[in-house]
Amino acid sequence: MAERSVATPEDMAALGRELAARLRAPLVIALEGPLGAGKTTLVRAILRGLGHDGPVRSPTYTLLETYELGSLRVHHLDLYRLADPEELEFIGVRDLADEDALWLVEWPDRGGDRLPRPDWTLRIAYHGTGRQVCGIPEDIGVN
Repeated sequence: MAERSVATPEDMAALGRELAARLRAPLVIALEGPLGAGKTTLVRAILRGLGHDGPVRSPTYTLLETYELGSLRVHHLDLYRLADPEELEFIGVRDLADEDALWLVEWPDRGGDRLPRPDWTLRIAYHGTGRQVCGIPEDIGVN
């Protein structure tokens, strides 16, 4: 797995665009890191790189936002406020699990076994005044 130092939000956006150019569904990406580390910023950049030009809302309260991008469906989950993994049943996550979709899941540990198993995990950590993103698969070609 590769890692990248990200100094600014613009650098995080560039990383998201690079990742988007290489992502293929079905794929589940877990996004880990502390509050404010840049998980939603990275998701927003991935969605922009996939061609979404509308608003990208953090699903902190709704838990799930789905984007239809041509033939690609993207599920963005933010489970920070999830009190119990069982709550995912109320938003129909089980029904979505069989789709050929791209999943971008913030705070995946809070979903327990109610989520599809991640194909890979990106970890974003504070690194000085910037961020360090770890877990980028080598075959993505981002270094």
